[in-house]
Amino acid sequence: MCIKVLIADDESGMRLVLRKIIEKTADFQIVGEAEDGSSALSLVEELNPQVIFLDIEMPNLDGIECARLISDIDPKKMIVFATAHPGYMPDAFEVYAFDYITKPFKVDRILKTLNRIKEIAAGENIRTHENTVFQQPVIDKLIIKNKDGINFIDIDSIVLIQREGKSTAICTVDNKYTTSEGLSDIEERLGKINFFRCHKSYIINTSKITKISPYGRWTYIVHFKDIENDALITHKKYEELKILFNLS
Repeated sequence: MCIKVLIADDESGMRLVLRKIIEKTADFQIVGEAEDGSSALSLVEELNPQVIFLDIEMPNLDGIECARLISDIDPKKMIVFATAHPGYMPDAFEVYAFDYITKPFKVDRILKTLNRIKEIAAGENIRTHENTVFQQPVIDKLIIKNKDGINFIDIDSIVLIQREGKSTAICTVDNKYTTSEGLSDIEERLGKINFFRCHKSYIINTSKITKISPYGRWTYIVHFKDIENDALITHKKYEELKILFNLS
């Protein structure tokens, strides 16, 4: 397995740091470097890397806009923002970034991201091998059954999934669906990096979070854009979420 990587950063020193870490990690190959967003976009089209490490504040084309254009080329590319500016994190997850790492880089933090990428890539290779004869289309839908029939829900529109009595409610930006399926079954089928089991009764889309506020001593409330519903997150899961977003 060889995972091709492109590094884009206007600081040569930062590119060097990333290059040294990535080159020492098995199964990764750096196929190119860019010092601005326009060059990065051109190299993505030319070299077809699976992973792009992107700075945000770059000349000609900033990292966020570059990520949007890369996603238009191939939404399956894994974009890792590597930046000194934590304030862009909400924008980064709007374009479904794989990860967001802040400078100065910690080697263990980057290695953790690279290992996650390898796990996902290994899974893709297994599925590709299994489906050599009969290729299955990538379905970006969550399919649920209920008394009204079968619903095909756009995964990217899901904000929150929660237990309501004996049912599970799936809240999207403009609708709500109920099913008798359990949270664990749905969580397993989502297969999306943005979804996070924050509580025994809730799964949340981390890209839709607008605010987290205290609720008692060991619990917090998660607020979302586009819907009025909120979710509970335990203290333990809150600490995990902080690590995910690289917050102190």
